[in-house]
Amino acid sequence: MDKYLIVGLGNPGDEYADTRHNTGFMVLDAFAKASNIVFEDKRYGFVAETSIKGRKVFLLKPTTFMNLSGNAVRYWLGKENIDQQRLLVISDEVALPLGAFRLKANGSNGGHNGLGHIQQLIGQNYARLRMGIGNDFPRGMQIDWVLGHYSEEEKQTLQPAIDTAVEIIKSFVLAGIDVTMNQFNQKGKKG
Repeated sequence: MDKYLIVGLGNPGDEYADTRHNTGFMVLDAFAKASNIVFEDKRYGFVAETSIKGRKVFLLKPTTFMNLSGNAVRYWLGKENIDQQRLLVISDEVALPLGAFRLKANGSNGGHNGLGHIQQLIGQNYARLRMGIGNDFPRGMQIDWVLGHYSEEEKQTLQPAIDTAVEIIKSFVLAGIDVTMNQFNQKGKKG
C-alpha cells in the first residue's frame, strides 16, 4: 500500500498554539478534524493516521521544537518506510502575505529553521507547502512576529488558505505534486 507522510511544522505546547510559527500544525488540525481522526502522542510527535482511496496517510506534528524538526521527519519516514517523494512538509512563510501560499516540489529552506533542519538530515528533495504569514514587523523583530499569536481578524484572513491546504494534501496524495502545483498555485497568490 502506498504510504504518505504529511508534516505540519510548529512548536509543541499551549503557549505556542495559534502562533504564526504554528501554521503547519493548524493545517493538520483542520485536516484531522475534516477527516474525523485524532492525534496520538507518539515518538517525536503527535501522529494521526487515515487513508484516502486506499492510500495510507500519516499526519505528523513534531514535538521536537521547530529547530529539530528533521529528527521527527527522518524517524517517521524510516519507521514507516515512506519514500521521500511522498513527503509533504507544511510551514509558515514570512515572505508571503497572510492568506497566500506556495507549493513547491523541492528547493531551499528559505531561511526557515524547521525546513533547514529537515534539509540537513534528508536533503532538499521533498515537497513543501509554505503558508504566508505576512511580514508586518519592524526590522529585527521577526522572532517576536513569528512567535506572536494570530488575531481573530487574521485567523479569518488565513482560514480560506487553511481550507485550501486541506484540499492540497488530498490532491498531493491522489494526484501527485506536479498536478497539485498546477491546480493550486494560482489560487495561492494574493495581492
